[in-house]
Amino acid sequence: MPNGLLGWLLIGLVAGALGKLIMPGKDPGGIIVTILLGIAGALVARFLAPLIGINIVDSTWQAYAAATVGAVVLLALYRLVIARRT
Repeated sequence: MPNGLLGWLLIGLVAGALGKLIMPGKDPGGIIVTILLGIAGALVARFLAPLIGINIVDSTWQAYAAATVGAVVLLALYRLVIARRT
């Protein structure tokens, strides 16, 4: 069960790794940027999920799923932004 910000940061580390497995490929920032995007995705999921009616407090697997989705979305956006810059 993710309790507080530290729990979500740890979930974000795992979500970043899962995001990299889901979206393989060469990223300009490497695994460090991917893990940081995973942490950011977890934090975004923590705050946005209740706004759309998803209660992730009850279950750890829902927290991991929401964080992984957030990480994949941020990784996709990151790739789009970097691709347009080059």
